[in-house]
Amino acid sequence: MRSTEQAPPTAQNPTKFDIALRGGRVAFNATDIFHDLDLTLQAGSFTCLLGPSGVGKSTLLRYFAGLVEGDVSGTITCSDNIPLAGRVAYMAQQDLLLPWRTVHENVVLGAVLRGEKPKHDKASHLLSEVGLADAAHLRPAELSGGMKQRAALARTLMEDRPVVLMDEPFSALDPLNRLRLQELAARVLRGKTVLLVTHDPLEALRLGDRVHVLSGSPARLQDAITPKGQSPRNIAVPDILAQQAELLGQLGAEPSEGAA
Repeated sequence: MRSTEQAPPTAQNPTKFDIALRGGRVAFNATDIFHDLDLTLQAGSFTCLLGPSGVGKSTLLRYFAGLVEGDVSGTITCSDNIPLAGRVAYMAQQDLLLPWRTVHENVVLGAVLRGEKPKHDKASHLLSEVGLADAAHLRPAELSGGMKQRAALARTLMEDRPVVLMDEPFSALDPLNRLRLQELAARVLRGKTVLLVTHDPLEALRLGDRVHVLSGSPARLQDAITPKGQSPRNIAVPDILAQQAELLGQLGAEPSEGAA
């Protein structure tokens, strides 16, 4: 199991590096979710992962985070020859907010757990960016589902790691907040190496430099689609709409029997 203990980048812990998964395999109860799976996350780029529910997208994300239990094999190497552990921020599908802490206290939790002095001004700025400035003093039970997701996003951005793994980070948001938070993520995470799981082809094409579909049982990766231009992109242009049709075609492949 790979460690997820996190440490800030240093001169010996650079911020831009390719990450290569080779021969990845995860099995539960002797059933392979995927095997012999290869995926390279290019330095400073946004990779998006689509696929039907239950195919193993979240499992693959947790594989990179070092959080998968079960029968796991394969290798993850970084192009700078430094282990990935300690350089990752992970945002799960669940908000994982501590119910006894305020929104602001949840956002600075990473620093508190590491015994560091929290950067309260930065946390307040991020909460303003995600539209939660007036909710900073509230506890999670007082928030809507979308507000909890925005708080979890602020906490993830607060960590400022070179690698960011995000599992459906905008799924609970209304359409307008979804677009606004996509723009925020594209801006704040520019230059970082990001792997984002989503069910929305247009979201993937708006944000991703490379978009993969995971399908089948055991799951396999389809060839990447590479949208043009810098994110966040205009999803109404003909090229994006054509690529959406291509992705929808890939998503219409054989249904999966795996587990997410």
